[in-house]
Amino acid sequence: MPGAKKPPSNESAPSISGSLEDLATEPSNTTESLGSHRNAPQPHRTCLYGLVGEIACAGSDGTETNPYAIAANFMAYLSCAIGRGIYLPIGNTWHHTRLFCLHVGRSGRGRKGDALSLVMRLDQAVRGLNETFAPQIHRGGLSSREGLVALMHDGYKQGKQEVEPVVDKRLWVVESEFANVLHQGRREGNTLSAALRDCWDGVCLKPATKSNRLYASHPHVCLSGAISPGELTGMMTTRELTNGFANRFLVIWAERTQILPFPKPTPQATVDSLARRILKVLEFVGADQHAGRDRVRMELSAQAQWRYSQLYRSELNGDVGSDLVNAMLERRAPMLLRLAMLFALIDLQLKVDIAHIEAAMAWIRYATASVRYVFVSAADEATMAQSLDLANRVLAFLQEQGKATRSEISTDCFKGRITKAQIDACLDHLLTATPPKICVQVIQRSVDAPGSHTRIYRLV
Repeated sequence: MPGAKKPPSNESAPSISGSLEDLATEPSNTTESLGSHRNAPQPHRTCLYGLVGEIACAGSDGTETNPYAIAANFMAYLSCAIGRGIYLPIGNTWHHTRLFCLHVGRSGRGRKGDALSLVMRLDQAVRGLNETFAPQIHRGGLSSREGLVALMHDGYKQGKQEVEPVVDKRLWVVESEFANVLHQGRREGNTLSAALRDCWDGVCLKPATKSNRLYASHPHVCLSGAISPGELTGMMTTRELTNGFANRFLVIWAERTQILPFPKPTPQATVDSLARRILKVLEFVGADQHAGRDRVRMELSAQAQWRYSQLYRSELNGDVGSDLVNAMLERRAPMLLRLAMLFALIDLQLKVDIAHIEAAMAWIRYATASVRYVFVSAADEATMAQSLDLANRVLAFLQEQGKATRSEISTDCFKGRITKAQIDACLDHLLTATPPKICVQVIQRSVDAPGSHTRIYRLV
């Protein structure tokens, strides 16, 4: 992995007092233990690709800050600074490097503020080199769609005075208290979450009201948020989990990697050196051409296309066994493309290679593990794994048999060891998959024949 140092090691585990004999005499429930303990998400080193990895390790060296949290914030910042001049067409959709990142960690242990500090210093250094390449940054908190539009409006009339439009639509929103955004979304008539969904998509913000003449066309908004797990699970409503708001965020669980009473600041010489490299990337993409949109086209190499196709048919659309988690991860594929674009541009190239796909996929896996860790208990995760295992066994059975009734699935596939409720849940899971994995054919019985109709299950 080019240029990145080894991240700081995790904290050492505390010692356990008491003898083995004492522990052996304590009552235990093996099933409960297996379902109630798990590790926190462990990202792969591939995440720390190129310049992203160097900045992450520079910020974590001699500090308590998690390098992956630094990397996520920097990626959100850089994705904003690059702007809308670079695009990657997939079908009828043109992707830009817009990222929403959400850092989840317990209060005090997540070091969420520290994960932003180096990125802010880098921004100041870039501004010192050339102000026009740095994006607008908003840290005051968001409250409404109108307030968001006002930060990048197309110009408006205030009385008889014409207010000049904001030409540079690049806006990096830093929500250190992301709970504020969730709180605003609960207010009657507040459309902030809908506006942020439009911003992730790059849709023009033009409220359809006669009284509101404040518009923002072609926004390029990226967001870095931070929140504790309790606030996230307690304040995010079912509507936000299922309407596409939550799945636009790259959610990562990250907490401090070591305990240091006197952390060391990153040397200014290192900051200046990294800032010059960031400026080279921004010069390469023409980030100072604020009014230019979709000027330069990116593409995937043949190998990258092959690898992306593999992932798209498997992990990127894989069912994790929970409707909630599936909804949270619905946009894994476009998010991977945006990350891969970013890694390619860091290498100063317009063609996405397989290495960029792999680095991006490492982040998707990290986010997948983080979402499951935050929103699903260890016991529920064990149940999810069991449900997926049952579903896979049914698929293998139907692959071998061609078709089967529910009774045959119970007796021949599961040897009568699985309950009726578990089989029904398993079949429902396969029928409601997108696309469905199996189909059911109902065979009508004759009027004189007793009993219910027969259902035959087949692979799609």
